[in-house]
Amino acid sequence: MIVPSVTGLPPRVWIHEVGARDGLQNEKTAVPTEVKAEFIHRLAAAGLTTVEATSFVHPKWVPQLADAEQLFPLLSDVPAELPVLVPNERGLDRALALGATRIAVFGSATETFAARNLNRTVAESLAMFEPVVARAKAAGAHVRGYLSMCFGDPWEGAVPVPQVVRTAKALLDLGCDELSLGDTIGVATPGHVQALLGELNAAGVATGRIGVHFHDTYGQALSNTLAALQHGVTTVDASAGGLGGCPYAKSATGNLATEDLVWMLDGLGIETGVDLAALTATSVWMAERLGRPSPSRTVRALSHKE
Repeated sequence: MIVPSVTGLPPRVWIHEVGARDGLQNEKTAVPTEVKAEFIHRLAAAGLTTVEATSFVHPKWVPQLADAEQLFPLLSDVPAELPVLVPNERGLDRALALGATRIAVFGSATETFAARNLNRTVAESLAMFEPVVARAKAAGAHVRGYLSMCFGDPWEGAVPVPQVVRTAKALLDLGCDELSLGDTIGVATPGHVQALLGELNAAGVATGRIGVHFHDTYGQALSNTLAALQHGVTTVDASAGGLGGCPYAKSATGNLATEDLVWMLDGLGIETGVDLAALTATSVWMAERLGRPSPSRTVRALSHKE
């Protein structure tokens, strides 16, 4: 066994699997509900302990996830946490009615993306989230705040670090338990990641409340993840098979593939609890149902060996 020589890394990383929600919402055609349910069951069986299940957004905006009410009851026996995305109080009502105990809201660090994704300003979106977070917490739910466009925006360009810090703190001040920093269009670099994390710490945001969500547009997702881990981050978002993008930002390519992440973490001696072979088989299974090969390099390499 090769002894890892990289120092300052956490002994364990918790993977926040987003393929079933963030991945499938970007498909051109809707995936059948029973296939989604099987996908989530397989992901949990592979050892993933948090699998984002769906979104309670209006079907007009994300038709691929219009079956949230039908899907969620099929997951009652899944041995994993099942967060769901809610855009507003109406979405929260739908999620709580089905027994959801982990809720996520989705904000933006830039005005242009807030307008395109939420049809609101950043301030208006935060005002919309305030009662959602308060009611979710009152119901005993865990709340995650997603913050998109933390490193770059396709319309506004580079996003100033202080601007991201202000919005991140505002989300946490609403009562969110954790924050996921999104590199929505994949333009981050390790130095930028370290700079943002450092400024968040300086503003009073503990590293333990931060997760990272990288896209691989420029091939930097793994190096950015390593930079975050060296800073002390222990929660990393990833998508099985590298599924996903962003329906409101066309320059966003796929998410960091969970298999690529696990391959790197295994090589560093970092525990994840994930069975890479089972996860790879799951992504191959889903790729067959989507009718195209997985973009994950690790999936391609391991499935080719077989």
